[in-house]
Amino acid sequence: MMTGGVVLAVALALLLCGASEAWTGEIRGRVVCDVCGDASVGPEDLVLQGAEVAVLCITESGDVLNYQAFTNSKGIYQVAETMPESDRWVSCLARPVSSLHEHCMRRGDAHSGIKFSYNRPSGHSHTVKPFLYKPASAPLYCS
Repeated sequence: MMTGGVVLAVALALLLCGASEAWTGEIRGRVVCDVCGDASVGPEDLVLQGAEVAVLCITESGDVLNYQAFTNSKGIYQVAETMPESDRWVSCLARPVSSLHEHCMRRGDAHSGIKFSYNRPSGHSHTVKPFLYKPASAPLYCS
């Protein structure tokens, strides 16, 4: 029978051994309503809460992982996962899926997604450039 101290030491050893092999990745970005349609993010633009973004990543072992994310009240989405170092992300594709804002639902740029290599060390994030949506018509102050 093991004593409490031995059990704690064994549990700590297992935790530390597993932690050295783990890898954590994070992808984040923003979704914005490009109010004036000028293809840049400015003070007149609105962040889009509830917008859906899909992220697909290929791992070292060749598996394809599919993630679904929604933006928060600041228009930011994020995907994060911890996995074995040997199975970490190699490359990813992030693409906007939909905007729930009734006045800003048209894709503002021609890109259907952004592909990138993921070569960040464990615990570091990759930031994707903002995805833009356009309103059906620009306000008069944009002219």
